[in-house]
Amino acid sequence: MNTPAKLGAYVLGLAVVFGGALGVGSAVGAADTPPTAPSHTVHGASSAAPSRSATAAAPASLPGGLQMSDSGYTLTPDTTTITPGEATDFRFTVTGPDGRPLTGYQTQHGKKLHLIVVSRDLGDYRHLHPAMEADGTWSVKLTLPRAGVYRAFADFAPDGGHGLTLGADLHAAGDYTPQALPEVSRTATVDGYTVQLDGDLIPGASSTLTLTVSKDGEPVTDLQPYLGAYGHLVALRAGDLAYLHVHPDGEPGDGTTAAGPGITFHAEVPSRGDYRLFLDFQHEGVVRTAAFTARAGQSPAPAATAGPTGATSTPAPAPSPGKPGSHGEHTH
Repeated sequence: MNTPAKLGAYVLGLAVVFGGALGVGSAVGAADTPPTAPSHTVHGASSAAPSRSATAAAPASLPGGLQMSDSGYTLTPDTTTITPGEATDFRFTVTGPDGRPLTGYQTQHGKKLHLIVVSRDLGDYRHLHPAMEADGTWSVKLTLPRAGVYRAFADFAPDGGHGLTLGADLHAAGDYTPQALPEVSRTATVDGYTVQLDGDLIPGASSTLTLTVSKDGEPVTDLQPYLGAYGHLVALRAGDLAYLHVHPDGEPGDGTTAAGPGITFHAEVPSRGDYRLFLDFQHEGVVRTAAFTARAGQSPAPAATAGPTGATSTPAPAPSPGKPGSHGEHTH
């Protein structure tokens, strides 16, 4: 075989070898290509441990209130500096994905938007209900009692969308000394009322909390509806003020939910640590706020004991004395 013929046969052999290798590589997948990550499921997730690539591809969603923008919606206050002790016409808009002020809102808990304003040290709390103008601008009279940094939360659901909580910082100029977070307590008092907290916050799981209202040592059994329930509970994580959605159990007039003394809620906290709970309840025509500091993951849950029918029960934690709750401001 002459030289050109030998070279042609050699090149042809290389082509066959590399072609076969390419076919094998296509069959087993490229070595540098990570496997497709499974979709993230909050409820009913598989018990199998996810791979590193799957975990990186499906990060957990942030709690509400930590961002000014989410899902294309942005909270924009007209002003973020307020003189402490003076009533201010606080105005803001929520801008939609189209860049225009949002005007279509779902009604939730009796209102189209709930505005929560709380100091960064969690010592002062306001639950307000602003009015919306035709152009989508919201306004409400807001008084910040002392100097410091505050967080404003807009809790709403746009028409056709899911619920969102957007947050923005407000500043009250002046000398500022932050208050220490009140100690963990299961009892709060406000205006002669005593509220007892039963139940524990469990990180990463749904918790049942019952708050029992009494006055002058007698249980209150004629609570009045407030925001579609016999109470409204806001939970904030100490440190970053993550805003957590808390859902009441039952509603007035459903034939099963009593008007006190106990109000039951379902809460889910994302992590261990301290949380501040603010309960708004209405009695004798006045809305009052009882505040608690609760700790998630403080200790392992007590062992369950089997009942006579095979059901399990958990001993209730013993109550501990605490500091009085704060008195919130309510504007409708």
